[in-house]
Amino acid sequence: MPIPAAGVARLWRIARQHGMDRRRFLLALTAGGAAAVLAACGERSDANSTGAAADTGSSTTREPAPAWFKDTSPFIVHDDGKSLEARLENMQGLITPVRYFFVRNNSVSLDVDVESWRLSIEGDAVTNPIQLTYGDIRAMPSRTFVSYLECAGNHRAMFDLVKGQKSSGTQWKTGGVGNGEWTGVPLRDVLRLAGISDDAANVLLIGLDTESPEEGFRRVLSVEKALHPDTLLAFGMNGETLPRDHGFPLRALIPGWVGSTNVKWLGRIVVSKAPIWTRNNTTSYVMIGDAYPPEGEASGKVTTTQVVKSALALPWPAELEAASQRIHGFAHSPDGPITTVEWSLDSGRTWSEAEGSDPQVQYSWARFEFAWDPRPGEYTIMTRATDWAGNTQPEEIPFNEKGYLFNQPLPHPVRVT
Repeated sequence: MPIPAAGVARLWRIARQHGMDRRRFLLALTAGGAAAVLAACGERSDANSTGAAADTGSSTTREPAPAWFKDTSPFIVHDDGKSLEARLENMQGLITPVRYFFVRNNSVSLDVDVESWRLSIEGDAVTNPIQLTYGDIRAMPSRTFVSYLECAGNHRAMFDLVKGQKSSGTQWKTGGVGNGEWTGVPLRDVLRLAGISDDAANVLLIGLDTESPEEGFRRVLSVEKALHPDTLLAFGMNGETLPRDHGFPLRALIPGWVGSTNVKWLGRIVVSKAPIWTRNNTTSYVMIGDAYPPEGEASGKVTTTQVVKSALALPWPAELEAASQRIHGFAHSPDGPITTVEWSLDSGRTWSEAEGSDPQVQYSWARFEFAWDPRPGEYTIMTRATDWAGNTQPEEIPFNEKGYLFNQPLPHPVRVT
C-alpha cells in the first residue's frame, strides 16, 4: 500500500528526531518503506516508561508511529514508535530471525566507528587495566551457543489485563523476547587478561548509550556470574555480524538473566572489590512492592535471573477459523530445559499436555504445539510450562510497581468464526 504524503512527512519527523539525515531517510524509505525507516531510526523505549529509558532524564517528546504502519509491521510499535515488540505468530522455528527480533533500547541505536572503538577494563579489582580493540576481541577464542533473550518487562501488560493492576512502563504483552544464536568471547577471558583479583565482588558493564552526558547505561553482575564460561561478550548474532540495533560492535550476552543486563554497545567494564550500586539496581530493574523487601541499597528485589514462562504464537487477541488447527508457542526457563507444557480451555481446572516439536538445545526456548478442532465461539486458552528442576508457572504472582517478571499462565483470548 503506498504511503500517503502526510504519512511520509510524519515518518520524516520521526527520523529527524532520531538523528537521521535526509539521505539516509530516503534510502531507507525507498528500500523498505515505513518498516525500514523505523528500524533504521534505532527505536528506543518510551522516555516515560519504567526501566532504563525512564532514567534518561530526557524530556524530548517524540512522534508516535503512524497507525497505518502498526497494522502492517512485523512489530508492535509501542507508545512513541521506539520500542519494537515482536509478533510471536511470525516465528515458526527455534531461532528468531533478526528481522523479527524485538528491539528495546535505552537511547537511540548507535552508529559506532569500529576503528576507533575500544573496550576498557578497569577498576580497583584488576591489576592490569587494559583497552582492547575490535580486532583484539575477534582474535580471541570464541564460543557459539543458542540462548533466548527477554526484557524484564515482557508480559508487563498482563498485570493490568489479567489482574487489573496496571504497572508503570511500556506495556509489553508477549513479544519482548527472542531466541538467537550468539557468538562471542567469554567475559572471564577478558577479565583474566586484565588481572582480575581474588577479592573482586562486582563487575559493572557500561554501554556507550547515555543516560546522562556523564554516564552510559550500566548493569552490575556478581563476580560469579561474570566468570561463568557462558557469559559472553558477543560480536555475532545468527551467524552474522552483530546488527546495529542489537549492539554492534559488542554486547553482553548473559543466558537466563533479564535483558537489561545484556548491555549493548559495550564500552567499559569496571571490576570492583566492593558492591556497586547504580540507578539500575536500586530503583530501576527492581521489584518494588509489599512482597519484595529491600535488598542492600535497592528499593526492593533486584531483577537478575528470569522466570519460567510460556506463551502462544498467536495475535492478542486472536481470531481463527472453525477448522482443525495446529497451535504452537514457546516456553523457556533460566534454570534448564522445559520438560512439559500443558494447555487448558477451562481456566486451568483441567490441563492437557502439549507436544514438543523441536529438540531444545543449550539455553534455547522450547517450541510446543497441540491440535485443536474448535467450533465457533469465544475461548480462552491458557498454557503452563514446567522445567527439568520442577519449576512451574505459579497460579498467582504478587504485584510489583514496575511490572517485572510476570509469569502467571496467560489467559489468551481467541475468537473462532
